Amino acid sequence: MSLKRQPMKRKLILLATLSTIYTGAFAMDLDETRSTLNDQQNVAVTIYNGDLALVKDTRHVKLKTGLNALALRDVSAQIRPETALLRSINAPGSLTLLEQNFDFDLLTPQKLLEKYVGKSVSIVKTHPTTGAETTEKATVLSANNGIVLQIGNRIETGIPGRIVYDDVPENLRDRPTLVTQINNKGTTDQTVELSYLTGGLGWKADYVAELSPKEDSLDLSGWVTLTNTSGASYKNAKLQLVAGDVNRVQASQIFPMAKAMRGDVMMAEAAAPMAEESLLEYHLYTLDRPTTIAENQTKQVALLSASNVPARKELVLRGADYYYQSSYGEIGTKMKVGVFIEFDNKEASKLGMPLPKGVLRVYKKDNAGNAQFVGEDNIDHTPKNEVVRLKLGESFDVTADKKQTNFKVLPNPQKGHNAYESAYEIVLKNAKKEKMTVVVQEPISGDWTITSESQPHKKVNSHLAVWKVEVPAESNTTLSYKAVVKY
Repeated sequence: MSLKRQPMKRKLILLATLSTIYTGAFAMDLDETRSTLNDQQNVAVTIYNGDLALVKDTRHVKLKTGLNALALRDVSAQIRPETALLRSINAPGSLTLLEQNFDFDLLTPQKLLEKYVGKSVSIVKTHPTTGAETTEKATVLSANNGIVLQIGNRIETGIPGRIVYDDVPENLRDRPTLVTQINNKGTTDQTVELSYLTGGLGWKADYVAELSPKEDSLDLSGWVTLTNTSGASYKNAKLQLVAGDVNRVQASQIFPMAKAMRGDVMMAEAAAPMAEESLLEYHLYTLDRPTTIAENQTKQVALLSASNVPARKELVLRGADYYYQSSYGEIGTKMKVGVFIEFDNKEASKLGMPLPKGVLRVYKKDNAGNAQFVGEDNIDHTPKNEVVRLKLGESFDVTADKKQTNFKVLPNPQKGHNAYESAYEIVLKNAKKEKMTVVVQEPISGDWTITSESQPHKKVNSHLAVWKVEVPAESNTTLSYKAVVKY
């Protein structure tokens, strides 16, 4: 840079600095315009998986022409201030944001005391007999783990009476407040929209299914459980939910956030299912009516409902691949057989809506007609036309005994490789009064071949052999097979 240009640069920097100082000083003298929930015209809340929500808060405010200090009260206590965007709805482009501050230091007796350290307060004492009140001036010396006061020439700890403060400090708010300094170039009557991302709002899907007596169909209901610990309420909000894994940058937490609190649990709101649509690579669910999401509250709204959905029950005995390389003998007795239920998320099955991940709980009526809980499982985000598969538990009446009946090491097929031949016997026992089918799954690693078997298997993939074995009522069936495995 030439020497001639340096003085000009210094002048520009000086002018910019003076302008900033002048603007800041002028803004400090502005009368604050406060906007409360009484100014709110509507609010929309879009909640994502993973403690993230987008809030769009529309309010009617009166502003002066020129510089204004607008304090927007009752925003979320877990707002991410760097994501806040304030714009005019009725006069686009008329507002210029100069500065914004999020005041999350809320008014409490302790906070008020801390703000008065080094300042003067009044101590009011009441005579225990006469009830007469006396007032002394005191200086707050400390408010850490108690209070230290200087009253005249003496130092006292504890509170000898009521503390009376002259005023509430400007940076101490009774509600979470976003304070903005804006330049209004338009009308004094402004409809503004404040949008921001926040934590403290979450949702999850819960499903309830009731199996038919024959266990070949089910009635399915889906609910959305909302939890609000954001430190704000959203009255008559337009509610939308996004299902899917949205990428987020993991940044260091700069601002302290409000701690999650246990909320009141609201009764579930029965209503029409939510409307669903695609959004980029996610799915968006919209409630067809406004709903109030109160502070520190958990509530439920209906997601979907379907009746007589075709279902399939499956009993599965799954093995392991470790016993194909050595001699083991007895592998297990009274082995548990898993109980699974699956159904298709298809329109032909009276479903077809993409299902958000959540917990699906299954019930079945007993002989007296009372619904009894029979198991639950997590489901992942499930697109249309996919299969939903649930493990409900393990069968009480269907068990298995498994043993290795033979094992030998075969001559090495080539240098650096091993080959083994092993034989197995699986006795499947059924104590029920009806015939059952058990799916036997055997994971086998390496290069394997079933050389003999009592029933035909299916090679599902390179690592899995599957048999479907029928077991008569109150009887048993033996499955035997021999495998050659090369590693």
